[in-house]
Amino acid sequence: MQRRILWKIGAVITASVLVLGSAAQSVLACTGITLKATDGSVAFGRTLEWGSFDLKSRLAVIPRGYSYAAHMPDGQKGLSWKGRYGVVGIDAVEKDVVVEGLNEKGLAVGLFYHPGFAEYQGYDPGQAAKSLGPTDVGQYLLTNFATVDEVRAALPTIRVVPVVEPALGFAAPVHFIVTDPSGKAIVIEFLKGEMKIFDAPLGVITNAPSYDWHETNLRNYINLSPVALPGKKIEDLNFKPLGGGSGMIGLPGDFTPPSRFVRAVAFSKTARPTATGGETIYEIFRILDNFNVPLGAAEGTGDDKTQGMRSATIWTSASDTNNKVFYYHTQHNRRVRMVDLKQIDFGSFDDIKRLLLDKAKAQDIENISP
Repeated sequence: MQRRILWKIGAVITASVLVLGSAAQSVLACTGITLKATDGSVAFGRTLEWGSFDLKSRLAVIPRGYSYAAHMPDGQKGLSWKGRYGVVGIDAVEKDVVVEGLNEKGLAVGLFYHPGFAEYQGYDPGQAAKSLGPTDVGQYLLTNFATVDEVRAALPTIRVVPVVEPALGFAAPVHFIVTDPSGKAIVIEFLKGEMKIFDAPLGVITNAPSYDWHETNLRNYINLSPVALPGKKIEDLNFKPLGGGSGMIGLPGDFTPPSRFVRAVAFSKTARPTATGGETIYEIFRILDNFNVPLGAAEGTGDDKTQGMRSATIWTSASDTNNKVFYYHTQHNRRVRMVDLKQIDFGSFDDIKRLLLDKAKAQDIENISP
């Protein structure tokens, strides 16, 4: 009898591991951080990880006045709107889905994966006219609002319902972070069928579980410090740290969302002081280098859908919200490229301009051989 019970327990554990392993095969392990310059500039940066297939992201330049219409699970038209603001961002799966973007007012919005926890509001055909699918939210916020306060006020007037994304075969489980030039930030999540809005004063985001859980988990790491630990004398022996960095002993180093959240807070809150938004971008990219994920850590089956990919970190971006400049580099070319939104007349064109992130999928290397 005891052996039979143990066998059943083992079978349950094995099944659970298989389910979790299957979910992990499609890991989107993105990490976002916020830094502030001494002149008041606010910069938000993030990595985009996807280890199952190339998302074929493009740079998207969205004109002022562009018309959108969401589509509902039953084929009805959902919320329709005409954008008030121009946007520069990065899309995914060759669709007009803004994964990360900055609008001409300096509002930055990022979409992050939230598997196992995102549970959307139920679809009601009678409320289709005010409903969006999960992948409509980014462009809705960016094209309509200038500040975090405006976003917060508007969110209760919409519904986000589970519309299937064909590239995935299910409704994309996501949550969002919204940042503006004042430094305010919020995280928007969909938990147990309800929309939740969390203040995000740390300006950091990763993935599962819920945002409030991540903030609570930080209490386990209040000992972390950029300052080295002092030496200690035990009996007749003097012990000193072996080198710099001992104040960060205990910092989790794995790729899981909770560990990346802790590292992101630790690194962003101990970053070197920067004077301007432009200088802060250097620090954003330096810190985010710590969150690059290799293909083997995010990929499951190793099938040929990852052919041509060099990293699970497909691209990394940064938004200078005050100076209205959007930056990025990619898995193929780490040269930083930028778009100055102030140089774009968003009212001079009618359709979205879609540009390749890489003109050539190769590192831009300067040959300085004498």
